[in-house]
Amino acid sequence: MSRFPEVLLALAATLTLSANLAADARKPVGYYGYGEAATAEQIAGWDIDVRPDGLGLPPGSGSVEDGESIYDEQCAECHGTFGEAVGRYPALSGGEGSLQEERPHKTIGSYWGHTSTLWDYIHRAMPFQRPESLSDDEVYAVTAYVLYLNDLVEDDFVLSQDNLASIELPNAGNFIPEQRPDVKNKRCMKNCRDPEKIEILSEAPLYVPEGSLKVAAADAGPTEGQKVYQRSCGLCHDQGIAGAPALGDAADWSRRLEQGIDLVYDHAINGFQGSVGMMPAKGGFVQLSDDEVRQAVDYILEQSR
Repeated sequence: MSRFPEVLLALAATLTLSANLAADARKPVGYYGYGEAATAEQIAGWDIDVRPDGLGLPPGSGSVEDGESIYDEQCAECHGTFGEAVGRYPALSGGEGSLQEERPHKTIGSYWGHTSTLWDYIHRAMPFQRPESLSDDEVYAVTAYVLYLNDLVEDDFVLSQDNLASIELPNAGNFIPEQRPDVKNKRCMKNCRDPEKIEILSEAPLYVPEGSLKVAAADAGPTEGQKVYQRSCGLCHDQGIAGAPALGDAADWSRRLEQGIDLVYDHAINGFQGSVGMMPAKGGFVQLSDDEVRQAVDYILEQSR
């Protein structure tokens, strides 16, 4: 019997395989054979973010007067008639000058950095029960009214795509780029704990750096300064990151003490720019009181003698 039909089938299969390989070679990297390219309409549905310079804002406008009526109907139930908040919902106004206090009152007027963040948040997430239900003009109006509640615009103000980026919030100048370096630790994979000796606790104990000097006795418990250090200071001072003097480096801390303990306290509380690094005010944890920072400094010095 002739094998001619079998030869034709084999040849056809070879040609098909070659065609499929050629088609796969033309496909973009990361293509797994399913899904489809997003359409312009689909991308537009997700691409709704707004930059501080106003890029991304849609055309439109809204007045403080119009925003007041929308706010009373859609927002006051949670945020209060004047932005003071109801229950545990966030306050939108007040708190000016409170960021250095033990319990800062963070609102649009006291803490937020950019007006675009306010517009963007209202646009994508509010009202809470019906997010993205407001028109662009209504979002402009509510944003204008919240700015008015913070005494940032007058009662006849009209917010628009053209002027939103020009409104600077009071705390904008205190937002700075991240100062800490992007670092990661190498895996040790040595002296690992025996899994059978690992105890599962209901809450995590305070972190005590391995090898730290003169750690307080376990039965005495950590001091207040040690607690502050472990919560807020150890991130940089454990390893001397970004020029920070490391815990236990007696020589480095002795040189700093030559300037006097009051200056060391002052640099820790108010911040300091050195020749090899910088110390943000209170290490960036502005909620700490001055006394808590001094206690943390005392702990570091005690461990660095």
